[in-house]
Amino acid sequence: MFSGKKVLLGVTGGIAAYKTTYLVRLLVKAGAEVRVVLSPSARDFVTPLSLATLSKNPVHWEYINEEDEDSGEWNNHVELALWADLMVFAPLTANSLAKMANGQSDNFLMAVYLSAKCPVYFAPAMDLDMYQHPATKANIEKLKSFGHFLIPAESGELASGLEGEGRMAEPETIFSHIHKHLLSQAPLAGKKVLINAGPTYEAIDPVRFVGNRSSGKMGVALAEAAAKKGAQVSLVLGPSVVQVTNPSIHVERVESTQEMLDACEKAFPSADWTILSAAVSDYRPAEVAVQKMKKSGGNLQLDLVENPDILKTLGAKKGADQVLVGFALETENAEANAQKKLDKKNCDWIVLNQADKEARGFGHDTNEVLLLSRSGDRLPLTLKSKKELAHEILDVLIDYYSV
Repeated sequence: MFSGKKVLLGVTGGIAAYKTTYLVRLLVKAGAEVRVVLSPSARDFVTPLSLATLSKNPVHWEYINEEDEDSGEWNNHVELALWADLMVFAPLTANSLAKMANGQSDNFLMAVYLSAKCPVYFAPAMDLDMYQHPATKANIEKLKSFGHFLIPAESGELASGLEGEGRMAEPETIFSHIHKHLLSQAPLAGKKVLINAGPTYEAIDPVRFVGNRSSGKMGVALAEAAAKKGAQVSLVLGPSVVQVTNPSIHVERVESTQEMLDACEKAFPSADWTILSAAVSDYRPAEVAVQKMKKSGGNLQLDLVENPDILKTLGAKKGADQVLVGFALETENAEANAQKKLDKKNCDWIVLNQADKEARGFGHDTNEVLLLSRSGDRLPLTLKSKKELAHEILDVLIDYYSV
């Protein structure tokens, strides 16, 4: 959820400011671009150099660089505020909380805040009695009334030596809180999406198999994109070296077509959307040798039997409120064959690949496809990376079903 997000971190002058180095590291590691703005007193607790090093961006706390006041250059608080996708205050002291609640702008950080149009998250940090004071409670409620999101203080040992509520939430808690909220706002939040990907291998003997050239890149990209858009994703993955990086994706590894069918049938009843991108082996050896087959000096003949059709099997079980998307790889009469597959297997959409074109399909990092719908839509998606294409395919579905 943080990948590519522009995060503005406001740090005010409390002892918990030292923990912001860990928060910056978590955000950057998750793929966010982070810029830090300090209140003047925050520099007493954490150094700009530490935060600049971890964020890989300059840290600001004043309008004009005091080391070069004659240059005429200034830090544009409006530009910085409009840059951000979200703003986080951690720690937020009672003093800065009061300024935010009452629109006071006596330092650069407050000017940035008053110029921000993005979602704002705040993690208060102060002593027990300060946190419990009616004025503080009223200011917190006022920020919430602005549409800002509170990350509640925790209980524990405080700087005064007292024990109680007022301690800033730990960086991991702040990160998790924002992540869950972003996830809940994502377009596929609450949706369960089943995806299969990669090839299937059908054993000939203990060391040989019948398979195909599929890498699984497209299916894994779809799983990653669906998870990023907030879906609960189950990925049934055939033999593939492609790594799944999102830990929220439930991955079930399989090898044969029958194993893939079993896994898909198990997950299918609870799936809202099912996207079957795997390049499934259509045939398997009628018999599997128990031992490695030796050369005999002549030709070898394999008897092949047809595998179960995963797309057709699930299509026959599809409920009225379920969406089923199939993939078709064609080398001739591509669109006509894909349309037949759409109708015959009770799909809502078919994603048509054409393997006879350069930089497309199996093994490549790029692809272009044609989307065909049951209602007659014909949507060509031009050549791009499979990661970009995965988002584009999902965006078409999100728009079509008004998610």
